[in-house]
Amino acid sequence: MEIVRIIRIDPGLRQTGWGIIESDGVRLKYLACGTVRTDTSIDLSARLMNVYKGLAIPLADWKPDEAAVEQTFVNKNGASTLKLGQARGVAMLVPAMSNLPVAEYSATKVKKTVIGTGRGDKKQIGVMVSFLLPKARPDSEDAADALAIAITHAHHRKANALKMRVTA
Repeated sequence: MEIVRIIRIDPGLRQTGWGIIESDGVRLKYLACGTVRTDTSIDLSARLMNVYKGLAIPLADWKPDEAAVEQTFVNKNGASTLKLGQARGVAMLVPAMSNLPVAEYSATKVKKTVIGTGRGDKKQIGVMVSFLLPKARPDSEDAADALAIAITHAHHRKANALKMRVTA
């Protein structure tokens, strides 16, 4: 069986979570996770550079094969949504610069995959991540969310690849 190493990124401007797992199509193996934190007192461009540098390190250290990022949700505050979009752009750029395919998943799809319903909360996600990856010790909810998206990608990656071939 092919073993694929996946990095999953949960973008945010204050905190960007990342998680790395391996999957052979049946089993999941936790490798690492962490959180890139930025100083809210510095300007936006410096914060985005910190996110970039913070994500480049696990990519260089773990050399994943594929990446997955959560799709942006639009909230009531347009400025916050725009800033999240900028962080998400950086989160997609870092693996793309390493020539990794980057898959995107909605929060609802992640929740359905990991906890069985699209309306769960962060605590439920954390519990299921701990169950599915017992060695994982995320240092933030964002890191746990990142692992949840990596799990989602591990379960849906072959279907996504098939869709890409059919529509090409």
